[in-house]
Amino acid sequence: MKIKSILKPLAAILACFALFAAMPARAIDIDAGDYEAAPPGTNVGLLYLQHASRNALYSGGNKIAGNNDLDSDVGILRGVHFTEIGGMTADPQILIPFGRLAAKGDLAGSLGSTNGIGDIILAATFWVQNDPASKVYTGITPYLFLPSGSYDHDKALNLGENRWKYDLQVAHVRRLGENFSLDLVGDVMVFGNNNDFGATSATLKQKPLFQAQAFLRYHLSPTADLRLLASYVTGGETNVNGINQNDRQSTTKFAVGSSFFVGPKTQIIGMLGRDAHVRNGFKEEFRANIRILHLF
Repeated sequence: MKIKSILKPLAAILACFALFAAMPARAIDIDAGDYEAAPPGTNVGLLYLQHASRNALYSGGNKIAGNNDLDSDVGILRGVHFTEIGGMTADPQILIPFGRLAAKGDLAGSLGSTNGIGDIILAATFWVQNDPASKVYTGITPYLFLPSGSYDHDKALNLGENRWKYDLQVAHVRRLGENFSLDLVGDVMVFGNNNDFGATSATLKQKPLFQAQAFLRYHLSPTADLRLLASYVTGGETNVNGINQNDRQSTTKFAVGSSFFVGPKTQIIGMLGRDAHVRNGFKEEFRANIRILHLF
């Protein structure tokens, strides 16, 4: 494939290379149960590991011809402390992403590969509804992305984005009868400008990005479940030096998985998923997530 054949969707491609486990151009992905509050004083350490492979590239809903592959191996270290702020349970936290991105096939020469640290994320959930007896929870989480990750404007792939980002997420969790739970999550992400975008140090602007997620869990026991995820992302159109890139996102994905405790303080979650529909950017053919949580 000639390089000029990928120039039209290039801004959409580059907008996807931020933090593939937390929401790289996909707002903030969560795990079912994240919005079930622990008692104040609890400390939690988490490690996320994800592998994703992409073998198709889309522009305006049309698949671009060629062998357009991109693989990512990404991890996140996350520390959480539960406390009480203003009479509400809250959990100040920090997330440190890291990983590797590698283009393959026709894009290997033009995009190459990269590895390093992603943008550090600061966050805290505030529970406006916290009823462990009825297993009903409602939480609000602001996320702040710091422009601290690995970034080089001469590289097509970067783990850092060289811009500030802010995400506001709201979630509601409710037990449905004895064995089922429903997690409903919505968020909106807004973007600062990247004033050093691409080889010409252009100015990249981006419209807000919206995401809705829904989990259905079947509880096998108090410490194990099966889970199904459906997610939809829309918006996020970019503008480079005043030129609209016509790269609005519209992505639907599904995933299945399970969680279980190994002992009283360590939980493991595994998820397998893929994109069902992509309007712009790479389509994930396969994604595997593992999360390890330990209570202190």
